[in-house]
Amino acid sequence: MSSYTGNIFMVVAPSGAGKSSLVNALLEKDRDVTLSISCTTRAPRSGEKADEHYRFVTVDEFMALRDNDGLLEWAEVHGNYYGTPRDGIQSSIEEGRDVLLEIDWQGARQIRRHFPEAVGIFILPPSIEALESRLRGRGQDEPHVIAKRLLAAGSEMSHASECQYVIINQEFSVALAQLAQIVSATRLRYVTQAARNADLFSQLGISKTPV
Repeated sequence: MSSYTGNIFMVVAPSGAGKSSLVNALLEKDRDVTLSISCTTRAPRSGEKADEHYRFVTVDEFMALRDNDGLLEWAEVHGNYYGTPRDGIQSSIEEGRDVLLEIDWQGARQIRRHFPEAVGIFILPPSIEALESRLRGRGQDEPHVIAKRLLAAGSEMSHASECQYVIINQEFSVALAQLAQIVSATRLRYVTQAARNADLFSQLGISKTPV
């Protein structure tokens, strides 16, 4: 059993499925969840702020982090590099803070090697047509980039089975409620409750290790 009192939530989705919107809404709703800030070599999109949405770095800076074991995971996606800095996550869960990662399926695999109890949540669009409409509607990418993302979406979604939970983001309010329910239920898992309430479990003579 892990001795960590914080949980790690990995939210995975193809571009355009609504992952970022759901994550941002959850963070507003649940102040006990901390967002892990990923680093990326891509340029900031309109409205994105450094160290709030991403840690924007050069390719050389990214490679230095990777080569010095400063990343828990990294990947090249659509011609840009993304990674999860090691610093912060371990200390957060040891201090009892829940951490959420917006991540792709490759990164989720790598994170799970370090933290087997991490909870995977895959966000699916209601259809490929809806996915394309959302990608075009957000007006953030050139047509050739949108085409590339759509081609990659099928492969990305084939990895949904690697997550414990799947949310179909057809109606935003419903999907958000389901995401919040997963977070709440995870906090009630035996291993989490035993770690967070170790003294009570000892007083009551309850094993800290599930059967």
